[in-house]
Amino acid sequence: MNILVVGGGGREHAIATTLSKSPLTTRLIVAPGNPGIEEFAECYPIATDDIPGQCKLARDIKADFVFIGPEIPLVRGLKDELLKLGISAFGPSKKAAQLEGSKIFSRNFCKRHNIPQPVFKYCTDIETAKKQIELLDGYCVVKADGLAAGKGVIVCNTIDQAIIASRDMLEKNKFGDAGKSILIEERINGIEASVFAVSDGNDAVLIGTAQDHKRAYDNDEGPNTGGMGAISPAPALDQNLNKEIFNNIIKPTINGMKLEGHPYEGILYAGVMITDKGPKVIEFNCRFGDPETQVVLPRLNTDLVSIVQKTIEKNLNGFTIDFIPQNAITVVIASKGYPGEFKRGVLLPSLKNFKNKNKISVFHSGTSKDKNGNIVSDGGRVLSITSVGTNVHDCRQKAYGIVEAINWKQGFYRKDIGKL
Repeated sequence: MNILVVGGGGREHAIATTLSKSPLTTRLIVAPGNPGIEEFAECYPIATDDIPGQCKLARDIKADFVFIGPEIPLVRGLKDELLKLGISAFGPSKKAAQLEGSKIFSRNFCKRHNIPQPVFKYCTDIETAKKQIELLDGYCVVKADGLAAGKGVIVCNTIDQAIIASRDMLEKNKFGDAGKSILIEERINGIEASVFAVSDGNDAVLIGTAQDHKRAYDNDEGPNTGGMGAISPAPALDQNLNKEIFNNIIKPTINGMKLEGHPYEGILYAGVMITDKGPKVIEFNCRFGDPETQVVLPRLNTDLVSIVQKTIEKNLNGFTIDFIPQNAITVVIASKGYPGEFKRGVLLPSLKNFKNKNKISVFHSGTSKDKNGNIVSDGGRVLSITSVGTNVHDCRQKAYGIVEAINWKQGFYRKDIGKL
C-alpha cells in the first residue's frame, strides 16, 4: 500500500515507524517529515496546514490512505477535501474534529449527552469571567476556546491568577483568535490519564492508555507544556476503570456524534480525571497525543495498517487490538526556555550511536537540518526518548541512560517521568 502520513513531529515519527514495520506497507511518504523520519521514509516539504498541497501530494502518489497526524489539518477539513478526491483518510471530518477545535463545542456536547465533566462557564468578556472566577474562589481552570498548541490551559489557585489569565486571553490576545472566547471551569481533583480509542463512526475499540506529564518541571511544577514525557499503560487505570471510561465516555461520544450527524472516525483521545465521583472528561483531542503516541505505539501488537483499514472500511465491530505486556516511557528533551521563548537552529549531538539500541527509540519532535546537513533544534520539544521494558523501573533506567548520554547542554528535561 502507498501511505501518506501528514505531520513532522515526534508523534508522526512514531506513527511512521509503526506503519513502516507493516507487511502491508509498500511505500511510505511523510509530509513534511523530519530528519529522523527521512532515514526510512520519503519526506516532502509540504506544511501540515497546506491543505491543497497535501491533497495534491496524496493524488500524485496515488495514496491508498492518508494518516493525518496533527490537529490543525483535521480541524481545517483535510479529510473532507481528500474524500472529495476519492482518497481515503484516517481521522475525523472537520465537523467531528470540533471536539478538539472548540472546547465550548466539546463541553456543550458532553452536556447534551450526559458525559461526566467539570462545571463550566462560557465567557467572551472579562466581567462575566470575573463573576465565575469569584464564584469558584479562584480555584479554577481558564481555557482558551480554540487551538493553542497545548498551552491554552491555565490552572489557577487564586482569584488574581485567574483574572490575569483571563485578561491575557480575552484582552491581551495572548493566544490570538483561540482566546477570543474562554471557559472558566471548576478545578477537579484526582489522577489524570489519557485514553485512546479508534472509531469507524459506529463502533470503537480502545487503542492504548498513557499518563502524560504536562508541567515543564519536576514534581508537576512550572507552566503547562505540550507534554514533557509519558508512561504507558497509565498507572492509574485498570481493567475496570478502562471499561467504565469506555462505557461512560468513549461510547456515548461516538453515539452522540453519529446522532448529531457528524460520525466520528479515526482516533479519539479522552483526557480524563479519575475523581472520587468517577472518571470525568478534562478534554477531547481528535488525534493521537504527543508525546503519548511515542509510548502507546511501541506497545502495539496488532498491525497498525490493518487497524486503519478496518476503520476506513467501517468494520471495527468485533475487532480486537492487542498489546505487548510491557511498559513504556518517553522522556522529552526540550529547548531551554520552552514553553516560553527559545532558540532554534541549535546544533544537536550526534544521535548515530543510539539508533540500534534494543527497545530504545529516539523520536525527532522538533528538528531540522542546517545548510551543512547537521541536525539542529527546530522546536520547543526537540527529542522524545522512548524505552520499553519489563517494568517501569527498567524503562526509566534505559530511557534516562540515553538522555544523559545524549547530553545536550542547550536542552532540559524532567527527571521524574514515570516515577511512581
